[in-house]
This record gives sequence, structure tokens and C-alpha cells, in this order.
Amino acid sequence: MDLRKCGIRFDSPAIVITYIKKDSGKLHRRTMPLRNFNKHSNIKKTTEELKNNPRHKQYLEKISIIQLEKLIGIIQDKLKGISLKKSLETHKQLETVDPSEDLNKVDDETLRIKKAVMDTTFEKNRKKADDPDFQYDLEVDFEKDNAMETIEWDDESDPDF
Repeated sequence: MDLRKCGIRFDSPAIVITYIKKDSGKLHRRTMPLRNFNKHSNIKKTTEELKNNPRHKQYLEKISIIQLEKLIGIIQDKLKGISLKKSLETHKQLETVDPSEDLNKVDDETLRIKKAVMDTTFEKNRKKADDPDFQYDLEVDFEKDNAMETIEWDDESDPDF
């Protein structure tokens, strides 16, 4: 199975994927309904149930939890009466990690999402031993700033242990 598209349906909420079967080369569409889903449903629980459903598991294995949560969150926002534009802006903000953002000050759910985004980005950029451009023991010289940062507690006046 070669996944092509992943989307949502609002009227009778569902996740819709389009894929190509490798053996036949034909394009297929699969609709996975979100049964009993409403504006008060737990998105994380709904995502886990959908991902672990034996009927849908093989179709969703290439889709990240974060992407599914985003799509289900957009459906829930629509059920709450939030415009699609506003919902997309909110979810886009959660999907990006600003290096200057203090993640110590965010709530647990936002932190979990930001960590998952960082993990996904890391995995996407990671070079594996079987990659064609993999180099073992790669050395990179970074430009050094002229001003070195000094830290008060890290001076030579510390006692020897």
C-alpha cells in the first residue's frame, strides 16, 4: 500500500485516506468513521482507538499520531463552531517549535504535542546506516563566536573532589 492523501470528512465525522495498492496499481479510498465522536470527545483517546482498530490499523501505520490528532482536532473544532481558518491557524501554531519558546511554561498537552513534533522532525532528518548518503564519523566544524560565554559557577575556584 502506497499512501497518497489523508483528509477528513465533517458530515458524519471520518478520516479519509487515498492509497494505491502495490499489487494492482489501482487507486483506492478508505473512509474510517469516528463513531460517537462529538465536541466533548477526548481527541487522544479517539486517535488511539482508531490507530489500534484492527480494521484500520494497516492503513494508518504510516500516518503519525500527531497528524491524526490534528485532523481529529479540526473536526472537533468544526463541531464546536470554530471556523476552519481559525482551527488551521491554531493547529499550525502547535505543529511548529519556536527555538525561543519556553516549553517550561506550557501546559502538559501542548508540551506532549511539541515533543512529538520534535521527535518526528528528528526522525525525518536522521541519517541511517542504510541511507545512500550516510557517512560514518562525520566531522563538522562550526563557526566559533568571538565572545565566549562565561558562567559564574563554572570557574576554577571550585574545590577539588
